[in-house]
Amino acid sequence: MPDAEDVRRIALSLPDTTEKTAWSMPTFRVAGKMFATLPEEETSLAVRCPKEERDELVLAEPEKFWIADHEANFAWVRARLAALDGEDELRDILADSWRQAAPIRLLEEYPRLGVPQER
Repeated sequence: MPDAEDVRRIALSLPDTTEKTAWSMPTFRVAGKMFATLPEEETSLAVRCPKEERDELVLAEPEKFWIADHEANFAWVRARLAALDGEDELRDILADSWRQAAPIRLLEEYPRLGVPQER
């Protein structure tokens, strides 16, 4: 089961990523743009996710994903760390969110980041 330290380690391993405290919680940014946070006393993860995909995730796996009320109008989804299927799933989620926030120069330099690995 991944925890907050796994989130921190994986997020900070992504190119041009920094950690900054905002709203009294850790946030992770690529080139200054936020792509992940550790809310709920670091027991969950909030990441960027297109609204259509987010709604599908929540419907398919409500025990794992949900939408915080104050994020309903934004392209963000939350995931319970204890419900994730291990570090591979966490890495895929973080890399995908990183990709949505990263500037074009980083996307061109790291084209495979955020693409789920074949299993």
